[in-house]
Amino acid sequence: MQKDFVYPDGKLYVPGSEKIIPPIKALLDRARASRVTIVYTQDWHPENSPEFKIWPQHCVMGSQGAEIVDELKPQPGELIIRKETYDAFYRTELEERLREVNVENMIVTGVVANICVLHTAGSAALRGLKIVLPVDCTVALNDFDYRLTLRQVSFLYKGTITRSDLISFEK
Repeated sequence: MQKDFVYPDGKLYVPGSEKIIPPIKALLDRARASRVTIVYTQDWHPENSPEFKIWPQHCVMGSQGAEIVDELKPQPGELIIRKETYDAFYRTELEERLREVNVENMIVTGVVANICVLHTAGSAALRGLKIVLPVDCTVALNDFDYRLTLRQVSFLYKGTITRSDLISFEK
């Protein structure tokens, strides 16, 4: 969750995104206590990103808007994957890093549900990972897109749709 998406003065504000910070924070706290692998993805665009032909300029490399919101800041040792497009696996080291630590399940949170969340979840599923999508930890620009994401993750990628407080970190 980056400042350009979460804060009303951000370059590409997603209305309602601030309401998912508390459940993501609670989920992060439980994940940390269980010592599971935690990975952040971070939009990290060059000034001339092709994505800016579709969307307003946002999350430019090194900008304040590209920073992860203070409430969800990574802790030392947590992996940050910088990406230039919707899919966190595309031209990044994410797959290799997950395989190094034998990750089999992936909880996907954040914004925007039908864009980065859906593309990353789909890409993970196609790589054999089991997807968990907590409904209270993602938001879309409208209800149709939100529901479409839940349907696609559930139906197409056989992911688990649940609430964050029901997620267990048992090994």
